[in-house]
Amino acid sequence: MQTLIEKAVQGDVEAFLELMDRNSLAMYKVARAILNNDDDVADAIQNTILNCYEKLHTLKKHKYFKTWLVRILINECNGILQHYRREHLPGEIPEITRQDPSFAEFEFKEMLNLIDEKYRLILVFYYLEGFKIPEIAGLLELNKNTVKTRLARAREQLRSAYLKE
Repeated sequence: MQTLIEKAVQGDVEAFLELMDRNSLAMYKVARAILNNDDDVADAIQNTILNCYEKLHTLKKHKYFKTWLVRILINECNGILQHYRREHLPGEIPEITRQDPSFAEFEFKEMLNLIDEKYRLILVFYYLEGFKIPEIAGLLELNKNTVKTRLARAREQLRSAYLKE
């Protein structure tokens, strides 16, 4: 992976495309945890890829590529949310559903909808992407103890929601 990143930084377009391909599912999961519909998720991912391509030369440490990529994605998602907040009253963000989601995608979305929004992203980072608590704290600009607390509360919300069903 490091070699691929080095090639991409040196301007190898094929290496960059391979990096984006390898990280596409991770980007989708993170964006979907923040945003409410797939069109916005697609926009955030597209903008992230473009920003990464344009700013890849600014990456200081290659081993933090994925963290750098996810941070750009989070900023893109937050920009989309800010756009909606300016145009709509709170709670009125329209949701556009796709016609034929796969079972796994449907199950993933349902799981995320069971918990409060501020806990979703932490669950995605911790369980699906394998980030450690200090890395999550850095990405979300939170204290490590706050991340631990939110992770515990998210687990409890999931447990409670599943026991109700």
